[in-house]
Amino acid sequence: MTTSVKGPASYFPSIEQKYGRPVADWLELIGSSPLTKHMELVAWLKTEHGLGHGHANALVAHALKA
Repeated sequence: MTTSVKGPASYFPSIEQKYGRPVADWLELIGSSPLTKHMELVAWLKTEHGLGHGHANALVAHALKA
């Protein structure tokens, strides 16, 4: 029986497929940003990198949780 991925990580396969970059790259980019607040990072990913809100939110949530 396979376990389904839940939470922000459930978006990762579609993020990689849609934007052509591994999630590790996005997480490194978030980590290198001087921004620290969740919604600031989401807005930055949307405006500067063209991500959709759900994908940006999932990446930021995962990055800040770690």
